[in-house]
Amino acid sequence: MELLILLLAGLWVVSATVRSVLTDGRGHTPGVRSTEPWNAGNLPSVPFSEARL
Repeated sequence: MELLILLLAGLWVVSATVRSVLTDGRGHTPGVRSTEPWNAGNLPSVPFSEARL
């Protein structure tokens, strides 16, 4: 009887974990949106190959 309760509890934990992962979006994170060029001190915000000199 104890084994049956343990198996049911384990099944419930596994199903709750799977349900949680599936409803979470499998780790999907939205992309970063930026309208201004990034700034890191005196580093350029565009690659040198694209810079207008």
